[in-house]
Amino acid sequence: MNYLDILKNSPDMVSPGISACQGCGGELVLRRVLQVAGENTIVAVPPGCMAGSGVVGWSHDSGMKIPVHIPLLDNTASFLSGLSHIYRRSGREDVNIVAIAGDGASADCGFQSLSGAAERGEHMLYVCYDNEGYMNTGYQRSSTTTEGSRTSTTPLGRRFSGKQQPQKYVPLIMSMHGAAYCATATPANMPDLIRKIQKGLAASKTGFAYLHVFSPCPTGWSFAPDRTIEVARRAVKSNMFPLWERDGDGWTLNYVNERPIPVSEFVEGIGKFSKLSERQLASIQRAADERYAAVSALASIQNRA
Repeated sequence: MNYLDILKNSPDMVSPGISACQGCGGELVLRRVLQVAGENTIVAVPPGCMAGSGVVGWSHDSGMKIPVHIPLLDNTASFLSGLSHIYRRSGREDVNIVAIAGDGASADCGFQSLSGAAERGEHMLYVCYDNEGYMNTGYQRSSTTTEGSRTSTTPLGRRFSGKQQPQKYVPLIMSMHGAAYCATATPANMPDLIRKIQKGLAASKTGFAYLHVFSPCPTGWSFAPDRTIEVARRAVKSNMFPLWERDGDGWTLNYVNERPIPVSEFVEGIGKFSKLSERQLASIQRAADERYAAVSALASIQNRA
């Protein structure tokens, strides 16, 4: 069954009217993950954009059609670890245990519990929608925020010009935990995203699965809402966000980028990058090149083996 048939025949698990910003990449991730997972799913969504706009409903109803819990910002993976054990001990291993968390709750505040759950091989699918900041509270920088980005805590001024530190590349870190499945995806390549959601759900029945999804934010990043897919597509084409996966068969590079566009083309028209210095642009370009080279080399080693 192709991805169009899957989406056509699978009901949406999220309310049709939510308060996410126009052009929100995170909403696309939330809807597609839970649409593929289906009604036999329990999801945890920590405080963040999707907890505030996609989960919280009105009156006594939530914005979801499946059981949902909003844990603390730092214990999503721990909460789901316990939940997973409860269902397995009761013989209900068919229930999908899913986390949909932002980069702040994954790469920063919640990294300890995330890393621990991955190392233990807890049965769950953990999805990080990475919009490179704490968007729900006014766009503060996170460890996945790209160097040079303007945020409310990395302003542009005479002493500082955006974030001073390089971006933490969390997917590669998570892949080294020995997870049953680890992959990157974007909403700009829906067939690839749907396939990886399916593989992640299947892997979660025997171990830990992690999916890191690039999620551009028009509001925080300052670009027009109708450009979200374009920005996500250019992130892949510039090697800012390579598409790859690691499963029991090893590493696979899903998009072989023989002619990458320059990072300068990726950042064009995105407000948070409007004041990049030549040094910062060169540093971001170098990081993108090194990132793609690293995952390409890992995939090549596997192919030779």
